[in-house]
Amino acid sequence: MNVDETKARAGPREFSPKDDLPEEYRKAATRMLEFHANSEIMGAFLERPFIRKAPSIERKMAFSAKVQDEIGHGQMLYRAAESLGIKTREEMLDDLANGDGKFLNCFHYPMESYVETPMIAFFVDGAAMRRQATLKKSSWEPYAHAMDKICFEEGMHVKHGESILRELMNGSRKEQRMVQEAFEEWWPRILQFFGPTDDQSTHHDFAAEVGLKTCTNDELRNAFLNTYIPKAKKYGLEMPDEPRIRDNGDGTYEVVEDDLDWDEFFTVSQNEYDGSIEQISGRRQAQEAVQWVRDMMDDQTTTNSGPQSQAAD
Repeated sequence: MNVDETKARAGPREFSPKDDLPEEYRKAATRMLEFHANSEIMGAFLERPFIRKAPSIERKMAFSAKVQDEIGHGQMLYRAAESLGIKTREEMLDDLANGDGKFLNCFHYPMESYVETPMIAFFVDGAAMRRQATLKKSSWEPYAHAMDKICFEEGMHVKHGESILRELMNGSRKEQRMVQEAFEEWWPRILQFFGPTDDQSTHHDFAAEVGLKTCTNDELRNAFLNTYIPKAKKYGLEMPDEPRIRDNGDGTYEVVEDDLDWDEFFTVSQNEYDGSIEQISGRRQAQEAVQWVRDMMDDQTTTNSGPQSQAAD
């Protein structure tokens, strides 16, 4: 099957590993899945410290469950990417540790204070839900199937983040002020979650033509604004002066995209931001610290698949 045939058959049609697909499709799907998997891992890495830092045992348990979910999502997506036959899971993990793997802009920045956690657990995860719900119709069947489980669990993550936001915004004036400051710092990053504007997106056209994606970056960003600006206001958050938000007067909103720092976005996305280096270095150290576990598991697998095991079978 050539690329044109793949485009023509995309849409409601799903493709599986047994299908004969062109290299261009396999590479595009691998790039998309690897990016998504890397982002799940780096998101978990960002929130992991709050298993200890959270103020109550209930919150600690919730962060522990959330981090475990995110790592599981990453593993599912690496396997779905691996089935395309371009890169192995180990190669993708090595690229992430070496700084060659790309991941979402939000996870390049440090998160140090508990009051920042709703920025990821509510707003970013809410943005992720907006995007991931559309991927249930992705033309790559393993990706679409993985989204069923991932979206179910991400829905719980959003409720977890909303619960923290509600608690903090009903707290002391100091807590409310700190959350507002965190919101002002994170809001531009949250709006850039969906990627560059449609006219600057380099991979969207092909991904949309072959059914890997079903919505544009701008469509997803606007849908997020329509849902989450009212929610932010409901909890007492004030919208920052910049980036400016246009109120269309009919319950819909748009961001003034020139107010977003796209130079910083592209610096971050290329792993050239100082925070990126720190995050990737921390991830690499964590991976090296448990390398002995993987080595032992590999040795055990080799032993179990040896001649004596085969003879016993």
